Amino acid sequence: MSAVMPPAALDAAPSAGQRRALWLALWLLLASCALLVLGASVGSTGFDSVLHAGRDPLARQIVWDIRLPRTLGAWLAGALLGLAGAVAQGLFRNPLADPYLLGSASGAALGGAVAMAMLGVSPTTASWLAGLGVTGAAFIGAAGAVLLTLVLARGVQHTLRLLLAGVIVGVVLSAARDLIQVAKPQILESMQVFTMGSSAFVGWQACVLMAGSWALCAAAAWALSRLLDGLMLGEATAASLGLPLAPMRAGLVLAMALATGTAVAHTGLIAFVGLAAPHLVRSIARVTHQWHVWLSSLMGAVLLLAADILARWLIAPQELPVGVLTAALGGSYLLWLMHRRTLAVVL
Repeated sequence: MSAVMPPAALDAAPSAGQRRALWLALWLLLASCALLVLGASVGSTGFDSVLHAGRDPLARQIVWDIRLPRTLGAWLAGALLGLAGAVAQGLFRNPLADPYLLGSASGAALGGAVAMAMLGVSPTTASWLAGLGVTGAAFIGAAGAVLLTLVLARGVQHTLRLLLAGVIVGVVLSAARDLIQVAKPQILESMQVFTMGSSAFVGWQACVLMAGSWALCAAAAWALSRLLDGLMLGEATAASLGLPLAPMRAGLVLAMALATGTAVAHTGLIAFVGLAAPHLVRSIARVTHQWHVWLSSLMGAVLLLAADILARWLIAPQELPVGVLTAALGGSYLLWLMHRRTLAVVL
């Protein structure tokens, strides 16, 4: 069951949950600042680039044009995935829900595969696609997948139907992507980088786009958090509270889709961040969703940036795919959590 507290429960004990949430927010902000500094210092050229950034043009270019946007981009992508994960778990009332449930990840991968296949064959005949780029095609693919899910689910009125439609769309689009890779084996290496996740190609423009998307999605999730609190008590109870379920649910779905599509388009498929971040927040602070969405966003940012730095450092000057690292660490955490809860039930 979710450990996010309904408003009535917090009224009985307002100080404990909110005080712990404030401390958690403070620690996450401090960790973010430390990791942003560390991320600008970690790379194949070592810490010397930072020391000489003021007087060496090459070192300044490495720090300001490569490391800083990459580090900030990883933080923003993690913030988007953490936010989307909190919305997904509240919307579907399932602690195992992740941001990719509506098919956005499969759609983004299909869009990227189509772009790579077409540009690799004849860039001149696909000038519009060349201007769009792989990132733009991936975002359009993610948006198209979510739209297809909504059409198949006949809107957002039924949560279970929406969930099943998302799973079906994800499977079908993944199969379509695999067929393209079989037909165009020259894109396999590039698609491998995309499906394993990487922040290596994030620039300042991508950071601006992700920051704008995060601001919009965070504002929407915060404004609609009452629905997530109401859904904890069941849809019938939420409707009896006078909440307009269909419009509010549609707003949350759009926010989740925008956050997920933006993150995946710029950093590829990164597993477990959107699933683990809300879990970690719930294990520390019992708060309403107004707090939970913000804290999950900060937690996701810290998790992904820490994993990205670790991926750059472990086998330097080579790099590990950050998605592989988050999958290994996130899967281990969830296995430990499942084991602990199973043991607690037995005892």
